[in-house]
Amino acid sequence: MMTISNLRLIVYCVAALLAMIPNALATEDKLIVATAQRGAWESAAAPLGQQAGIFKKHGIALEFVFTQDDSETEDRVISGGADVGLAVNAMHVMRAYARGAPLRIIGAQRAGSVNYWYVPKSSPIKSIEGMDGRTIAYESNGSSSHYDAIDFMREYGLKAKLVLTGGTNATLAHVKAGIVDIGWGTLPFGIDRIALGDIRVLARANDVPGIRNKTTSVMITNAETLQKRRQVLVRFLRAYREAVEWMYSDPAALQHYAELADMPEGVARKLRDEFFPKEMLSPGRITGLHAVANDAMALRYLHKVLSRGQIRNLAPSAPATPIERVLCVFASGACPMGLIAP
Repeated sequence: MMTISNLRLIVYCVAALLAMIPNALATEDKLIVATAQRGAWESAAAPLGQQAGIFKKHGIALEFVFTQDDSETEDRVISGGADVGLAVNAMHVMRAYARGAPLRIIGAQRAGSVNYWYVPKSSPIKSIEGMDGRTIAYESNGSSSHYDAIDFMREYGLKAKLVLTGGTNATLAHVKAGIVDIGWGTLPFGIDRIALGDIRVLARANDVPGIRNKTTSVMITNAETLQKRRQVLVRFLRAYREAVEWMYSDPAALQHYAELADMPEGVARKLRDEFFPKEMLSPGRITGLHAVANDAMALRYLHKVLSRGQIRNLAPSAPATPIERVLCVFASGACPMGLIAP
């Protein structure tokens, strides 16, 4: 026979168990994220999304490690010192993979290029057509600015002379001194000068379809991490995509980014609205990796082109729909890439 004291004991036990459930549900999976792009708009979804509670909603807690460059980011991921690497040049990843590094691409960071060409406000050059016959700066032989400039000139039929000028600050000095007619920049460099009207943008690398339709910056993980924590990474990417949506829809996101990047909110808005359309940052939209592999061959990142099988292994796909499976039979470029759908 059940006594009052036994009934009370059962009630207390049930209440204690119910009280434990929220704590269990609140447990978050921790991911260590490495990136060299601190304060860049293209990789801001992770810190801003964490600040806004978006990753927490998906059961993810992020810890950030800021590196010096892509190579250090790759090394962190390869060694297991980071679970995810953000904003890594796709060609760098292909080179490391071809050398045996256990890296995998899990999502797109950015499609296209952040390079652009500009003149000082006093320049008589006002349009792309006016660039014909002029001198155009690029950073170094084999750099993205070099390759983008060649593609850009070919696209518009320009006959111009390419001049090696070094980094962005050195290039600006060359432009101001009149040594070169047209400078090159890479975002976020120069966005403040663009906003003030000190320099005038003539063209962006993304004006060229062949450039803007390629995923050039990617998110990576270690092959072992992917095998053991695939579902956690899928949740991370879904949260990341939600954070990107929020960055383009909520004015508060722009305010937080301006604080993160230490720039006026108006300049941050110009950076986002004029240079980074939302579709450029879709983590599920990995495109043109075969073309990127060919570019890597031309720029000597690779000594042998990656096969389609190698690219599929490097960028594992989410489960394909029946229609996608049929398309894959005829054109592997139609196969979905990345752990989440676009």
